[in-house]
Amino acid sequence: MSSSTLARTALRQPVRRYAVPSFAPSSASPFAVFDRDLKRNQRNRAARHVQRSRLTDYVKDDVAQSMVDRLLDIKRRYPLVLDVGSGPGFLAKHLDPEITQKVVMVDGARQMLYRDEDVETEVPVERVHLDEEELASHFEENSHDCIMSCLSMHWINDLPGTLVQIKRTLRPDGVFIGSMLGGDTLFELRTSLQLAELEREGGISPRISPMTDSQSVTSLLNRAGFALSTVDVDEVQIAYPSIHELVDDLKWMGEGNAVVNRRRTLSPETLLAAGEIYKELHGLEDGSIPATFQIMHMIGWKPDPSQPKPAKRGSGSTNLADVIGDEGATPLK
Repeated sequence: MSSSTLARTALRQPVRRYAVPSFAPSSASPFAVFDRDLKRNQRNRAARHVQRSRLTDYVKDDVAQSMVDRLLDIKRRYPLVLDVGSGPGFLAKHLDPEITQKVVMVDGARQMLYRDEDVETEVPVERVHLDEEELASHFEENSHDCIMSCLSMHWINDLPGTLVQIKRTLRPDGVFIGSMLGGDTLFELRTSLQLAELEREGGISPRISPMTDSQSVTSLLNRAGFALSTVDVDEVQIAYPSIHELVDDLKWMGEGNAVVNRRRTLSPETLLAAGEIYKELHGLEDGSIPATFQIMHMIGWKPDPSQPKPAKRGSGSTNLADVIGDEGATPLK
């Protein structure tokens, strides 16, 4: 890895926007957006180059730590935690016996799943090689206290179905804590590549995978049957020396393009043009370029009679005028 690659810095800029719950239509799209076999191959290829792969764990490590912090805020213990799309164990390395007694790691890319099996963790782990969209085929209903997923669900084709399986696997009053990349992720790279392709090739193709937004994720959680669901958004910005280091790191993260109708090649001329456009439109004063990763954090609970219920409409006993005062009250006409 070159010294310029190691010189990149992370500029964490938390931007939280809370989504208003709404309900999505009940029908799910039957079409596959992502080539899941290709994505497994990409991630396994990255895992085979262990040292280069580990050097690009910085985004997922940061998000995993944030997710564990959110779990600690709940102030419960979870004897059995299921990590869906675990990778080599980004979450497991941050969990301790005060939180859980065991972590079950599930991932469809076998070599990525076992990449760090020689790395010790504070809690016992069990690795299960299984497609993240097929949880119901392996895990019993009401079998886990907590299910987590760190930056893997943006590659799932049947996201509604996977959320339903996650809720099924949870015990009553169990919690799901997940994170996935949002629609503004790598918007700088997306626009630069589109403009470069228009200039050099006379057309554009999908280079960055389509991603959902916080409003849609809230709807999907509600539709899957979760209670007390919330979604909030962070942004993590990383500075890279140039577009070449960014593209190289995405490759070793296993985050390369896996859209079904993608164009298979990117010419060096187009990439060079994209790099110049990137610097012109988004470049920083020191000559580096920023790359934005939008992180959507989600929390949902499996319904249980013990959970708090909203008060009945009209049951309030406080007059609004008493709260806002006479000056803030507007008389009815």
